Amino acid sequence: MVFRRLLRKRWVLGVVFGLSLIYFLTSTLKQEERAKHDRTLLEARDPDHHIPWKVRFNLGNSSRQITQCRNSIQGKTLLTDELGYVCERKDLLVNGCCNVNAPSSRQFICKSCLPNGCCSVYEFCVSCCLQPDKQPLLERFLNRAAEGFQNLFTAVEDHFELCLAKCRTSSQSVQHENTYRNPQAKYCYGENPPELLPV
Repeated sequence: MVFRRLLRKRWVLGVVFGLSLIYFLTSTLKQEERAKHDRTLLEARDPDHHIPWKVRFNLGNSSRQITQCRNSIQGKTLLTDELGYVCERKDLLVNGCCNVNAPSSRQFICKSCLPNGCCSVYEFCVSCCLQPDKQPLLERFLNRAAEGFQNLFTAVEDHFELCLAKCRTSSQSVQHENTYRNPQAKYCYGENPPELLPV
């Protein structure tokens, strides 16, 4: 009862309104500062930023030790590490690399990939994309990328990250925003979108 009487007083409503207005203005200013900071980062990015390309490196016959590997993480049964090996999740070492001695491990495998660079399995797409001979194709893509794509790919630091990003399904893989152009080969690293299958 006392609470209702208090809420009916104009000064209480004025205080609530004032505090709400202050909260709204500070939130809006913080969002604008973050957006301005993000735009500044994109503009400050070096336009001559070059991706460091991986060279062919085989753990099996090298004295060089890899201490940590990044991998594609998301696969339920398969993973791809940054050296281009595809392996079953059970064959992943604690350092994040595929166990190259496991029977399931294969390097630069393009199984399920079509000649246009579209694959039916994400991990095979990333592995195939990591092949050193795919570098000219990826460089052409980066050079021809639309302005919107360039903003997307400015966060990419190396060959592995580029392949992870390129192989994810994109708007090029879909038609009318709700169906895949080719449901069997929707992960693409190539320059062209998947071929449109007749319905």
